[in-house]
Amino acid sequence: GGLDIVRVGPGPTLLRRQAAATAPALLRRLATAILGLVDREVAVARLSGDEFALALVRPAADTPAIDTLGEILLRTVTQSYEFEGKYIHVGAYVGIARADGRPVAVADLLRRADIALEQARSSRSARPLWFDAGMESALIAQSEPQIDLASGRLIGFEALARWNHRLSGLIMPDQFILVAEEIGLIGRLSEQVMRAAFRAAVDWHPSIRLSVNVSPKMLSDAWLAQKIVRLLNETGLPANRLVVEITESSLFVDIDQARTIVDSLKNQGIRIALDDFGTGFSSLSYLRTLPFDVIKIDRSFIATIHRDRESAAIVRAVTTLATALNVPVTVEGIEDAATLDAVVAMGCAVGQGWYFGKPMTADQAGAMVRASAAGDAVQAAAPIPITSAI
Repeated sequence: GGLDIVRVGPGPTLLRRQAAATAPALLRRLATAILGLVDREVAVARLSGDEFALALVRPAADTPAIDTLGEILLRTVTQSYEFEGKYIHVGAYVGIARADGRPVAVADLLRRADIALEQARSSRSARPLWFDAGMESALIAQSEPQIDLASGRLIGFEALARWNHRLSGLIMPDQFILVAEEIGLIGRLSEQVMRAAFRAAVDWHPSIRLSVNVSPKMLSDAWLAQKIVRLLNETGLPANRLVVEITESSLFVDIDQARTIVDSLKNQGIRIALDDFGTGFSSLSYLRTLPFDVIKIDRSFIATIHRDRESAAIVRAVTTLATALNVPVTVEGIEDAATLDAVVAMGCAVGQGWYFGKPMTADQAGAMVRASAAGDAVQAAAPIPITSAI
């Protein structure tokens, strides 16, 4: 026989649009309904805020029965629930993965079921979808090196999302991130990128950190911190090696919730970076009220640092302020030696950009980590073959 994992996740109408007071009661209703469908041999768990998983052992020939279970789950969960005279309609999607008797870690099986669930969600499938290998290669994580400017040593990578479309080829994030936010998929896509990046980074040298971005839409998810911690536990990446980057503009949406999420992440040992610093309107108040560990200056200032006196003045002022607060400054967009010399002279601590290497695959990033561990400082145009997809 084989182990089957069935993941059930809601559509965008569930907890994301409900009052916090209603959400726990709704989750209890859903859990009770799901438990009522299965026998004691089926393990049922709530994985995160609004997702459930069922694990069961069935013969490989019993695929139709698993399909039927998935359809029953959809019919059971997708209905209206009454609370205090108001009705909440719940939508749902189902993804299924099977081990088929082959050796596979439960975490990997859960990940595959999650990918199938995301595929069902993105295609608005009204039926359960089974995982296949083609789903896993669609969204990939690449990395951009982060260099200690004083020593030239590699200290980390920033994970970048790339969409490897089967017809259009490699699609950059500025073409699909906004669409994903608009249709409510950004959280799921970001989790896929994080999971892939965490799994790649777990075997790197323990001094190498990994930075991941959190979009403004994701900060509206009250369970964001728990989801990130779950991914760390699932992949084995230590929390103290993770840096979560929050853009300044995303703090405008709900500063109180942002503070709660930041505090939860920091309590786990995760570092927090304020990304794109200088592009918003209340930067100084954020530095005072939120415990950031890193300030990242927006690349637009670095791109014009040589021809725009105001850009140079802003970079210099931010670096001076950050030094006074004992917070290191990271600058993005370093693409030539002149820019490198300029930001070093201003006291910036960490740099990243194409001068140190174009975005690279997990294998290429691992090669750079091993070279760094061997004692090699990262040089411009690092001799690592750069490709655009895994």
